[in-house]
Amino acid sequence: MRLNASDSGSVETDALVVGINTSPDGPLPAPGAQALDSAITGGLAPTLRALGFSGKAGEIAKFPSFGAVRAPVVVAVGLGEAPATEGAHDLEGLRRAAGAAARALAGTSSAAFALPTGTPEQLEAVVLGALLGAYDFARYRTGGDQKAPLDEIVVLSDAAGAEETAHHAATLAESVTLVRDLVNTPPSDLYPSRFAEIAEETAGKAGLSVEILDEVALKDGGYGGIVGVGQGSVNPPRLVRLGYTHPEATTTLAYVGKGITFDSGGLSLKPSASMAWMKSDMGGAGAVFGALLAIAKLGLKVNAVGYLCLAENMPSGTAQRPSDVLTTYAGKTVEVLDTDAEGRLVLVDGIARAGEDSPDIIVDVATLTGGQIVALGWRTCGVMASDDELREEVVEVATAQGEAAWGMPLPEDLRKGLDSPIADIANLNPERSGSMLAAGIFLREFVPEGVRWAHLDIAGPAFNKDAPYGYIPKGGTGVITRTLVALAERHQGGREA
Repeated sequence: MRLNASDSGSVETDALVVGINTSPDGPLPAPGAQALDSAITGGLAPTLRALGFSGKAGEIAKFPSFGAVRAPVVVAVGLGEAPATEGAHDLEGLRRAAGAAARALAGTSSAAFALPTGTPEQLEAVVLGALLGAYDFARYRTGGDQKAPLDEIVVLSDAAGAEETAHHAATLAESVTLVRDLVNTPPSDLYPSRFAEIAEETAGKAGLSVEILDEVALKDGGYGGIVGVGQGSVNPPRLVRLGYTHPEATTTLAYVGKGITFDSGGLSLKPSASMAWMKSDMGGAGAVFGALLAIAKLGLKVNAVGYLCLAENMPSGTAQRPSDVLTTYAGKTVEVLDTDAEGRLVLVDGIARAGEDSPDIIVDVATLTGGQIVALGWRTCGVMASDDELREEVVEVATAQGEAAWGMPLPEDLRKGLDSPIADIANLNPERSGSMLAAGIFLREFVPEGVRWAHLDIAGPAFNKDAPYGYIPKGGTGVITRTLVALAERHQGGREA
């Protein structure tokens, strides 16, 4: 990706992307499209009307420039209704428009994006959307008719601080791309020890400290949740601790990610249709990993630690059984009623261990429950927290990043359903109603006293099973990575920025 301050009429690329708003009078060229609009006889709007293009959000039209500009092909992308205040374009709308255009240009060598970039925020949205929209996971394809992704992205902007803004966006895109790659990787190639190796190799280069506990260290250290979940697999579990410090930081954030590299359900076996996409069950650990990398590369003035709780949940003669009792790192015992409620078992060990870092806030991220999908659908994360203020802060930060999130309660009446006659707590409530909330209540039992805590359930949003949209591809999405980075940015220097 590179920046260019030229106008859209003079830049040399294979395609030119311009934004179009809807208006009562028809398609309305957005800022950035002026040079093209002036160069076309009669203006751009009649051409678009002839193509049946209205400018609604995400709409795409391709047509030849016939020499009006130096790029031979024009791609018009809809931005939706024109903003009430001139130049105040919706940031998520810009991200999605840039992403949709980048996807539409697969197979093209280069493209210039002449979308609204009048402010640093708009420029970052366009750069980020274009880079993420051009994502393609081709590692396992051996040929055929697949089009190569858009190779070179040029963003037209003369906004103040453009280079720094573009670097920030590119850093975020790099982390999200890594997370998507990890989620999309088949579980035969991404098992706990391999994930730990990737973390060690990559995080070390970014300046993060790395500590890895193998199955022996986990057993000796009393990590009964991670050990119990991973004991049925030939691929033993791991716990990875990533650390970042800044000399001017006064706040420490701890991020804990569920990293089930494949979830069969264990002895409580999933139906095959529910198992087919369970390579994505490490999406929470992926988001934590990606966020720590970005935090380090951006040099944020905050201390951050990340825990990747890695295991493969498989059925075998050594697998944990329903009715087993585990002793977790916190010392609490858990009766396992369902081995498919395994994510919370690895998370509580990570949460308890994170308490030893004296964090101000612990945030865990997990593809945790089918209840999240039932309650909020495939695109909206559920957010629970130890206090209302933190819950709303996380929702606000996520929403600003275009990562849909909704605050959810932790009703005290659901706690009784987790009672166990033989252990301190059961790993789920046999009554399935409110299962997303009950899972949050279970996790809360293991949060160190006095530490603020938030839980993000990303079961649906971590993996897009349907057609691509905006800058979101089919498959792994990398969701919440950007939110975790933005939360760290907000708490730089021990204050909310």
